[in-house]
Amino acid sequence: MKDTYLAVDIGASSGRCIVGSAENKDIKIQETYRFENGLIEKNGHKCWDIERLRDSVIAGIAETVKKGFSPRSIGVDTWAVDFVLLDKNDQIIGDAVSYRDSRTDGIKDELEENGILTFEELYRRNGIQYQKFNTIYQLMALKKEHPDYLNKAETFLMIPDYLNFVLTGVKVNEYTNATTTALVNAETKDWDWEIIDRLGLPKKIFQKIKMPGTSIGKIRTDIAEKTGAEIEVILPATHDTGSAFLAAPVKNDTSVILSSGTWSLMGVINKKAITTDESREANFTNEGGYNYSYRYLKNIMGLWMNQNIRKELNPRPSFPELIAEAEKYSDIKTTVDVDDQRFLAPDSMMDEIKKACAEKGEPIPDEVGAVMQVVYNSLSDDYARTLRELERLTGKKYTDLYIVGGGCQDSYLNKLTGEKTGLKVHAGPVEATALGNLMAQCVTGDAPH
Repeated sequence: MKDTYLAVDIGASSGRCIVGSAENKDIKIQETYRFENGLIEKNGHKCWDIERLRDSVIAGIAETVKKGFSPRSIGVDTWAVDFVLLDKNDQIIGDAVSYRDSRTDGIKDELEENGILTFEELYRRNGIQYQKFNTIYQLMALKKEHPDYLNKAETFLMIPDYLNFVLTGVKVNEYTNATTTALVNAETKDWDWEIIDRLGLPKKIFQKIKMPGTSIGKIRTDIAEKTGAEIEVILPATHDTGSAFLAAPVKNDTSVILSSGTWSLMGVINKKAITTDESREANFTNEGGYNYSYRYLKNIMGLWMNQNIRKELNPRPSFPELIAEAEKYSDIKTTVDVDDQRFLAPDSMMDEIKKACAEKGEPIPDEVGAVMQVVYNSLSDDYARTLRELERLTGKKYTDLYIVGGGCQDSYLNKLTGEKTGLKVHAGPVEATALGNLMAQCVTGDAPH
């Protein structure tokens, strides 16, 4: 049997276990297990059900073995910025609060008004774009609400780091996800201890930063017995966007990558971080990538808006049905600012879009298809605007756009994006994140041990 590898790819609404094997420079994949994920209300906050995620990963390994696979290794990737704290007994302190929670409202302003840290200085040091939910602001919000949590904390682990700890008992912070904390220095590629000190965060909780491709050991004996798998745990780019960018089939250096899913991440891969004032003002980020590269990109709200519109409808239509409805209203040219924080977690996405249109003095879309068309106009306009900013900041002219991830299946959005950017659009692979995860494992697995 060919060597197989197991990618555990967890997103905001679901997680999948995907087995891959390398065949003639291609990776063949098969889904072996799928589980639900989502936010829960807990103690006044929007949280992740971290215990259910933990149990689902273990169940996924067991189901993969039950289906006849014996993976050589496993890699876990998730979204970025969220974390847990562990006490001296390795128990979670408090809750795994989500980046969509409102606890970080006003934290950046408080840091600046109190003379602790300006965003201008922070960006010069780490190159991470401002998002109100960046880990640095989450930690300061936690310090404000529950200072005792940080006093008790012995360990800081991001969500995939925690799942790796559950599997192996080993505590590390993986590089690509660690950079999204805005606490990793872009030059040293290590924790920015000066900033951590200034914020009054305990240094001891931050673990050694490890690169994608690092083996952190075999899964624990009790989990091996429970799942039937004695398997090595290898770090992929644990930030799902890092894995997705790795899988983009880019053929030249005049190509832009768009990872399209709940979020749209649009940018290029650089060897050096760009931390200029112009880059900061344009709100571009320099997230750590595979092999110490930088994903120079911009976060755009993405298909989160479509997903929420769909959830509001009863009966719930398929995405192709929603797209078909939007195409009926292609004459509508109205747009909204998809990056406005109002769309991050509204009670009703459709109502929020209508309110935004009304505030601009634009016609208010009445039908579902009309609302969808406003979203498509707004996303494709944002992509075109991002491209122009990217060309200005890098001094390069781009010719091709590689759209990867689940959103690449939206041919209508791809069409509008091609028209507005003027780039040649290439769609796929759909499973870019899982493929990038598997690629990191395959490369490590083929290396001498």
